[in-house]
Amino acid sequence: MKLLEAEDVLLIHEDVINKHELQDLAGDRSLYSVIGQIENRIKYGIIKDEFDLAANYAVVIAVGHVFNDANKRTAFRSMDVCLRINGIALSYDTTEIGNIIIKVAQKLMDERELARYLRSL
Repeated sequence: MKLLEAEDVLLIHEDVINKHELQDLAGDRSLYSVIGQIENRIKYGIIKDEFDLAANYAVVIAVGHVFNDANKRTAFRSMDVCLRINGIALSYDTTEIGNIIIKVAQKLMDERELARYLRSL
């Protein structure tokens, strides 16, 4: 499985954030720490395939809230990029996936449920 590094997520964030929004990382949060959770989950066998991996990126970024703005958009795009670099291209209903990422950010959907949804596409 191909992983995203913190620098990749920073580039994704730069791509999705609008100029009028509050830029940069939140001062009290660590992107490296949040992304490090992915490596730990792989190490302990929690992440078993590319769908688990992508879902975990979405969850740790959306819930970790490491950016001042555009966390949910960064979470979605990181999830999608992760799938694409691992050879999986999905087609999303914009409204549906937007609502799902909101649920993820609100901790109403976890990475297992999100991975299951992604597999269904």
